[in-house]
Amino acid sequence: MAQAKTLTKAQRPRPLSPHLQIYRPLVNMMMSIIHRITGCALYFGTLLLAWWLIAAAAGPDQFAIAQAFLGSPLGLLILLGYTWAFMHHLLGGIRHLIWDTGRGFALPTVDALCWLTLVLSLALTAAIWVGAWYLKGAL
Repeated sequence: MAQAKTLTKAQRPRPLSPHLQIYRPLVNMMMSIIHRITGCALYFGTLLLAWWLIAAAAGPDQFAIAQAFLGSPLGLLILLGYTWAFMHHLLGGIRHLIWDTGRGFALPTVDALCWLTLVLSLALTAAIWVGAWYLKGAL
């Protein structure tokens, strides 16, 4: 009877393309994915903004409909997400601009820029919304 041959790690067939079993997710990988997702979210959020502006130009009845939706809890949640997506995408673009100058490629710097993008996007979103509520008189 033939014995089963055990393969060493070097003899095992390698996958054709790397995937999550090979690479563990790093912060810069996740920021790249989130940057793409926020870009898509901005597309749909901008359609909402265009609807709101068209409704404002169309007359008070259409504007009231748009304002009622955007002022509802769901609408406010969408606007909050849109604000964060905008801030995150903007800061991600600045991070890429820094890299385009040939700076910031050391791995600790890459990680720091990625974390700074995430933290600043959350902080700026919170500041914008707190400021808006303050100006509205709700705070």
